Amino acid sequence: MTEAAAHPADDVLVRFAGVQKTYDGETLIVKDLNLDIRRGEFLTLLGPSGSGKTTTLMMLAGFEVPTEGEIILEGNAIARVPPHKRGIGVVFQNYALFPHMTVEQNVAFPLMVRGVPAGERSRLAHQALDMVRLESLWRRRPGQLSGGQQQRVALARALVFEPKLVLMDEPLGALDKQLREQMQLEIKHLHERLGITVVYVTHDQSEALTMSDRIAVFSDGRIQQLDTPHGLYAVPQNSFVANFIGENNTLSGIVEEMLPHGFCRVRLKDGHFVTARAVKVEGVGSPTSLSLRPEKVHVEDYGPRHVNRLMGTVKETIYLGDHTRVRMTVAGNPEFIVKLRFRPNRPTPELNEHVAVAFAAEDCLALDPTDGDGTEQPGNPAGGVFSTPGASVPS
Repeated sequence: MTEAAAHPADDVLVRFAGVQKTYDGETLIVKDLNLDIRRGEFLTLLGPSGSGKTTTLMMLAGFEVPTEGEIILEGNAIARVPPHKRGIGVVFQNYALFPHMTVEQNVAFPLMVRGVPAGERSRLAHQALDMVRLESLWRRRPGQLSGGQQQRVALARALVFEPKLVLMDEPLGALDKQLREQMQLEIKHLHERLGITVVYVTHDQSEALTMSDRIAVFSDGRIQQLDTPHGLYAVPQNSFVANFIGENNTLSGIVEEMLPHGFCRVRLKDGHFVTARAVKVEGVGSPTSLSLRPEKVHVEDYGPRHVNRLMGTVKETIYLGDHTRVRMTVAGNPEFIVKLRFRPNRPTPELNEHVAVAFAAEDCLALDPTDGDGTEQPGNPAGGVFSTPGASVPS
């Protein structure tokens, strides 16, 4: 169990209250942000470029000032507190190491700024370097280190003065895939061991899912959904989140009927009907975008039978070891994906073969309509009819 899980939900370390940010007095980069960050949790701010996530982090760090609203740290408003007096560790994507200093001097720099005596600075710097497994390289300069080693030095520098809060802005963006995945686990394990609160910014959804206790998904200056990794993936609350988090199939239709227990009946563009969970719909007659994960779809002859059954035409099959990825045209969507798990003696659908695909009503989410390419149409992000978690569902 992580430290975040051990703390009660009301143990708030940071609170954003009605925070807005504009640089030109007209365009809001962050819009009416209300967010509580729990003590000890690993919270990721996730979203595309320009969504407001990095500006939010920079306001918390003290490098940007809110246009409106308050940021509260441990009960105190910090808008007028300079960055070096907030007691917050920060790790940047470009590491921001001093090239003329040794590794030890870089790590000890925050302690020097705080007036810690030289002997104590050295002891704490070596302790922090040992924490990130770089103690033997303390004499080197940043230019003599690999990218991964430089990132560890930057992490040690952020942790050396034992902050309660550490901010990380795309810290692994410059690393190759294998090293990035290794560092993800190292950072997560450090977080769990030290019990610190981490606020982490990334545009990489897999990184967010791997590391986070909770994820705030940003788009257009607003949090679209704040949830656990499982909650975001399994029950996205709007089409933007559904299409941004993980792979997703989208089918467009019209709500024909509202059903008991939070479900609805949807008529697709080709005239077929589907039963789905009414997560975010406006009611009978309203357009909707159905969200369906590829692993929740079965080719009917090779899996369980469900209430929803559609015909598709196979366009491509790709063998990926533990599963076969099948791309087909279904209900007007030429990029409908099915992931078929490997089973001995299971035949693979042939190119241009017509097959039936089936899926459970509970796995098909009726959300706000998109413009056809997975982009959420403008509208009230809080509007619609939401399903009740745990409701009984048809299969």
